[in-house]
Amino acid sequence: MPIDPSRYRLCLVTDREIGHGRPLVEVVMRAVAGGVTMVQLREKTAPTRAILEEARALKAALAGHGVPLVVNDRADIAVAIGADGVHVGQTDLPVEAVRAVVGPGMAIGLSITDAEQIARADAGAADYLGIGPVHPQKTKADASAPLGLGGFARLRRMTGKPVLAIGGVKADDVPMLVEEGATGVAVVSAIMGAQDPEAAARLFAAAWASETR
Repeated sequence: MPIDPSRYRLCLVTDREIGHGRPLVEVVMRAVAGGVTMVQLREKTAPTRAILEEARALKAALAGHGVPLVVNDRADIAVAIGADGVHVGQTDLPVEAVRAVVGPGMAIGLSITDAEQIARADAGAADYLGIGPVHPQKTKADASAPLGLGGFARLRRMTGKPVLAIGGVKADDVPMLVEEGATGVAVVSAIMGAQDPEAAARLFAAAWASETR
């Protein structure tokens, strides 16, 4: 089944290199306890088998929590473990090719950085879009120039699809992002790099709750 859009609200994007040496599953589950509603496994450099095992471990840990697991880039691994979705960038497999691999029942997310991309994506098969980076990013050396909150708002108005804001997003940004129609936020360093991932996630969850009461 496609992911319930309410689960897009607080997506944790993993980055083991900023997790202070802690096991990835431990950091993720502490963040889930703090209010994370979706998890995106992002592993750019690990061997395929290691990514597969990590994905299986996360899928098992998240079972029963109602938190969907999305795999970054690797449609093959997403299918192999029965993930809830796969997220791709502009230089990865095209969304139509991903759909041919994963079938109709798996959510597909697509990263967007400019107006030309969003115009194409709005007519395409992606289920949700990740628009950013909103702010400068520490976790992606090849990140595009930051859009700023105003740039995010401009692109968001160009699509009717669910949209996650990504890229250096902080809890303080949530009020304006909600005002501009964000369906959710995708967070990396503010949670993965926190000494207390649960407390960091609670800040975002509380910000969403206060804006959507």
